[in-house]
Amino acid sequence: MENGFGSIAWVLYLPIIGFLIQAFFGKKVVDSMGIAAGRRVMGTLAVLPIALGFVIGLMLVLKLSAMEPAARSVVVPLFNWIDVMGLRLPFELIVDPLSMTMVLIITGIGALIHLYATGYMAEEPDYPRFFTYLNLFIASMLILVLGNNLALLFIGWEGVGVCSYLLIGFWYKDLANSKAANKAFIVNRIGDWGLTLGLFLIVALLTTSPSLVKADRYLSYDQMLPALQIALAHNHGLATAIALLLFVGACGKSAQFPLYLWLPDAMAGPTPVSALIHAATMVTSGVVLLNRMHIVFEMSPTASAIVAVIGAFTALFAALVAFGQTDIKKVLAYSTVSQLGFMFVACGAGGYWAGMFHVTTHAFFKALLFLGSGAVIHAMAHNQDMRNYGNLSKYLKITCWSMVIGWLAISGVYMFSGFYSKEAIIGTALANTHANIEGYQLGQYSGWTALFVAFLTAMYMTRMMVLTFFSGEERWRLIPAKAHADDHGHGTDIAHGNHLEAVHEHGHDHGPDVHGFFYTDEELHAMEHGDHDDHAHHELDETHQPHEVPPSMWFPLVCLAALSLFGGYFMSHNEVFRDWLYPEGKLPILGVVSAEAEHIPLVLYSSIAAFGGLIIGGLWYMRGLPKAEGWDESKWNPFRKLAGRQFGFDAAMVTTTVDGGAELGRGLWQGFDVKIVDGIVNGSAGLASYLGKGISWFQTGYIRMYALMMLFGGAGILGWFLYAMKHGGVR
Repeated sequence: MENGFGSIAWVLYLPIIGFLIQAFFGKKVVDSMGIAAGRRVMGTLAVLPIALGFVIGLMLVLKLSAMEPAARSVVVPLFNWIDVMGLRLPFELIVDPLSMTMVLIITGIGALIHLYATGYMAEEPDYPRFFTYLNLFIASMLILVLGNNLALLFIGWEGVGVCSYLLIGFWYKDLANSKAANKAFIVNRIGDWGLTLGLFLIVALLTTSPSLVKADRYLSYDQMLPALQIALAHNHGLATAIALLLFVGACGKSAQFPLYLWLPDAMAGPTPVSALIHAATMVTSGVVLLNRMHIVFEMSPTASAIVAVIGAFTALFAALVAFGQTDIKKVLAYSTVSQLGFMFVACGAGGYWAGMFHVTTHAFFKALLFLGSGAVIHAMAHNQDMRNYGNLSKYLKITCWSMVIGWLAISGVYMFSGFYSKEAIIGTALANTHANIEGYQLGQYSGWTALFVAFLTAMYMTRMMVLTFFSGEERWRLIPAKAHADDHGHGTDIAHGNHLEAVHEHGHDHGPDVHGFFYTDEELHAMEHGDHDDHAHHELDETHQPHEVPPSMWFPLVCLAALSLFGGYFMSHNEVFRDWLYPEGKLPILGVVSAEAEHIPLVLYSSIAAFGGLIIGGLWYMRGLPKAEGWDESKWNPFRKLAGRQFGFDAAMVTTTVDGGAELGRGLWQGFDVKIVDGIVNGSAGLASYLGKGISWFQTGYIRMYALMMLFGGAGILGWFLYAMKHGGVR
């Protein structure tokens, strides 16, 4: 029964319609109306479906929140999808707090990112193609979160994977972008392997338990989850196997160790893509999966403990790596990996609601920080190295103070949105007694690790903000001198590399860039291979004047800044949403370190971590630049060197998987394929040839030869017959 929730279908239909319009009519509209007018029309048609979806979703959330908590789950059937033998999979949507929380994030933050993209991609020749992929991305994610069975979840899961491949490799003519897209696609296939096996185990369990499968919709969540709860109640081994396989899938999509490798490379795509992937869509899929299938994890303390430990390690590892990054988007990429670790700590500790709370607040401040970084990159002529920035608060006031709010929110400063969700996670983990292996309370250990990572987060984000906005020296004015004076050529490489990226960033393969330079295919090829023209050296110099972005780009920043400032407090204290993310019995955990021990205000620890990171980071990085952040990487301290290289893990993984896989494939080819498979085939052919040659000796074509052979044959048969009669063999 829909109970008036049938309009949820339009939340899904609208981005699909937008995708079809962009795909089939986008280029024609731009060509017929002219570039400027056509792009304005297509940009509006790209933003409008997502914004309308948000309005519809908000109305449905208000309607759902007015219902009793036990009744907040409505299934909306759309049409019969698969009906074969005893298997019936209707295409139906589920409206409940989990799905609608994600709908508001995907459509609300997604609409702001779409609006930002209309300005950021204004000079992109493939403008309609970009928004074709972007609308399809939103539609795929909505299928993932709204679908009421595992088959629909899988379709959305693979859909966002394909769209991420298309968007990360949007500038596919650049080899680096294509490699990054391939890396994302391949690493996610590893995760999908685990997810698929987990789904197969669930189907096998339900179909071999006739007493549990009484409905023809047994794979729909409202039928499947209660059945799983009964089936796994006394089978903890199977519950652990299913949970861990699902977790492998979640690690792939949500970039948990060791499958995080694709996410930093996803920065190859346009900045709006980075914001959409990191804040509102793809990387939250794993957290949504764990929340939707929480019954399975609750049946297995072992699996829950592993989830919490991997989440804590990922949060710590990525936070340390962030200190070694000089690309502003790479800092935010590793920050996303680290924050996702927080969400998995919450899920492993049983605080699924706290994980989703952090998904929501993280969407606010991470979208803000990514879009703000795009504004900085835009102002700095597409140079992404923070060592080439400095004192930009003087020139980019809206961008700067918007990002300051995002910085304080992600650092967990009291009253900002990140504070509430981080404290919910840490408090839940420290009070946890479920996630344990052989008596070790790994959930609690993960909570203490998360508290330390909160300190590191405040510190490395302070580093990013100081290098970008608050260090007094305007270092971009010194780039040409440093570039020529530095024997290592680092400054030159940065200028060249980012200038080439600027060409791809705005698609100027055959036209002028923001400075009026014109590049031919030969010049682009020369730049890509290190043979650069002199004019590329002066992308940033003493004459460069950074400028604020246009309203289409700063308006989303202001909206996201307001959400980052007030969103967490509103969701924690508003009566409408109080029971939405804070289930009954969970809220008291927020104020204590341990449910059994003396009540110690967690806010004290959280504040020490946040302000400690801010103060220490400020003192360290404000002491003078480029002293703390030199141009010459050879003079970096060992920690910075290791962090900049992911402590060797990325290289080790590439060696193990790519190079090792090549060696394994080569060994299988030479040892098994060539020697055994080819040996059997070639040996069979050789044996047939040998036998054929032997038989050919008797095939002379002479009648006398055949008569002689018949004589020998007849004599042989007669001889055998006489021998058999003599020895009683014939009666």
